[in-house]
Amino acid sequence: MSTATPGGFAPWPAAYAERYRAAGWWRGETFGQMLRDRSAAHPDRVAIVDGDRRWTYRELDERADRLAAGLLGQGIGKDDKVVVQLPNTAEFFEIVFALFRIGALPVFALPAHRESEIRYFCEFTEAVAYVIADVHAGFDHRTLAAKVRADVPTLRHVFVVGDPGEHTSLAGIAQEPVDIHGGPRPDDLAFLQLSGGSTGIPKLIPRTHDDYIYSLRGSNDICAIDEDSVYLCVLPAAHNFPLSSPGTLGALYAGARVVLCPRSDPDTAFPLIEREGVTVTGLVPPLALLWIEAAERGGYDLSSLEVLLVGGAKFSEEAARRVRPALGCTLQQVFGMAEGLVNYTRLDDPEEVIVTTQGRPISPDDEILIVDGEDNALPPGATGHLLTRGPYTIRGYWNAPEHNARSFTEDGFYRTGDVVRRTESGHLVVEGRAKDQINRGGEKIAAEEVENHLLAHPAVHDASVVAVPDPYLGERTCAYVILRAGAEPLKAPAIKKFVRERGLAAYKVPDRVEFVDAFPQTGIGKISKRDLRAHGGA
Repeated sequence: MSTATPGGFAPWPAAYAERYRAAGWWRGETFGQMLRDRSAAHPDRVAIVDGDRRWTYRELDERADRLAAGLLGQGIGKDDKVVVQLPNTAEFFEIVFALFRIGALPVFALPAHRESEIRYFCEFTEAVAYVIADVHAGFDHRTLAAKVRADVPTLRHVFVVGDPGEHTSLAGIAQEPVDIHGGPRPDDLAFLQLSGGSTGIPKLIPRTHDDYIYSLRGSNDICAIDEDSVYLCVLPAAHNFPLSSPGTLGALYAGARVVLCPRSDPDTAFPLIEREGVTVTGLVPPLALLWIEAAERGGYDLSSLEVLLVGGAKFSEEAARRVRPALGCTLQQVFGMAEGLVNYTRLDDPEEVIVTTQGRPISPDDEILIVDGEDNALPPGATGHLLTRGPYTIRGYWNAPEHNARSFTEDGFYRTGDVVRRTESGHLVVEGRAKDQINRGGEKIAAEEVENHLLAHPAVHDASVVAVPDPYLGERTCAYVILRAGAEPLKAPAIKKFVRERGLAAYKVPDRVEFVDAFPQTGIGKISKRDLRAHGGA
C-alpha cells in the first residue's frame, strides 16, 4: 500500500499512474478547465435548471469565476478545506466549481447531517469555511453553524445561501474575476467525500481530478450520456451516486442539462420529467418502488425517460421486473462505492441480466478479487468477499492510517466489505455485507456510531444496533438496549429523543428500540449480532 503524503493522501504508485495515463484513462483534465471548455463550446446551452432559474454554461462558468475571486478575497486558497452542506440548488454547483477552480477542497456533507457529524467534519479536516442553506426542510442551519463555529478554531467563515443572519451571504462575496495562479493539477485532490463505512468515525475519501473525471467519462460511455441528455438530480446532490453515476458531473462533462429536483416524491419529480423532457435519472430502491407505484396510477407524461438507474442498495429482482412496464424505460442497475469501483448493467444486456445482476465494472483496468475469509481466491461462481483495485479506486482514506491498515491489502486492493459472486458474463451479484453496517434505503449507517451515542445515556448499560429486514427500505435499524441496574424505566421514544438531541442525523436514529436483560453471545463470548438480527426480523 502507498505511503500517505503529509497531506494525508495515499496516491497511486508511480507505475500504476503511468499505466493509467498510457491507457488513456487519465487525460490530464481538471474540473475547472472542464467547465471552461464546455462554456466555450456551447455557451448558451442550459447547464442547470433549478425551479424557474435556468443557468447556461456561460453563466455557470462566470458565476464560478466570480465566486472563486470572492473566496480568494476571503483568504481561502489552494488545499483549504470547505465543508459544503447544501440541498439540490444551483448554488451547490456554483460553489463547488469555484472551489475546484482555486484548488480548495470541498468536503461534501449531506443535508440530513446535524451537529455531531458537521462538527467532526470541520474538526477533522481543519476546515476554514462552511457553506449552508439558511433553512432547509424546516431546519435552520445557521443555528447549527454558530454552534460549530464556536467550537472549531480553524472555522473562520460561514457562507449562507439565502438570509445569512449573523453569518456571511455567499452571493455577497462574489467579485470581478481574477487570474488564478497555482491552481490545481490533474493529479491533485479535487474533493473529500464521506464514506458510509462500518466504523463509528466517518472516513474521508480523497478523489483526484484525474481519477474522478475518468469515472464520469466511463459512466457516460456506458450510460449513453451526451449533450442531448437531460439528467434529473433527485437524490441529495453531494451523494456519490447522483454526483458521478453518471450523475450531475457526468451530465455537465457531456455538455448535457441538469435538472434539480428539490424533493424526491413523484408529485414533485414527475412534473419536472414532463416539463423538461428528462431522459435519465438515478434512484435508490425504496424511491424506485414509490415511483413505480405512482407511475402505474398514471397522470403524467413520462415518455421522455429513457433510462432509470437504481443503486445505493440491492434492488430486488421482483421490483426490477416492474420498471419497464411501469415507467416505460430501461433499467440500469448500479453497484458501486464512493471509494471507487462502479459496476453497471449495460443498456443492451439481456433483460434477465439486467433484473438479476448488479452489473460489471466500468474499466478494463478494474481488478476484481473474490476471496474467502483468509484472502484465498475462490473459484468462479463462488460467493465471497469483494476486493478491488483500479484507476478510480482510492489507495487509502484521507489521514487515516489505522483504517487503511484494515481496509486495504499490502498490494493496494480495497476491501469493500461486500459479499458477491461473479457470473460467467462477468456481472456481479451482491449477496450481502461482511461489515457491521446497516443500509437503510441507500443511506449507510455505522452501527458503532449509533451505539456510542446510546451508551452516552446515563441509564444505558450496553447497546447493540443491528439491521432488521424492511419491505420498503430494505433494512431498518433496531437498537437493543440493556439498562443500568436500578435505573428508572425508559421507553423507546425517550431513547430516540436523547439520540436526536445529541445532533445525530435523523436517518441514523434507531427505527426500533427494544429493551433486553442480556445479549445473546457467541461461543467465544462476543455479542451475537446474527442472533439479534434474527430476533429483530422475526
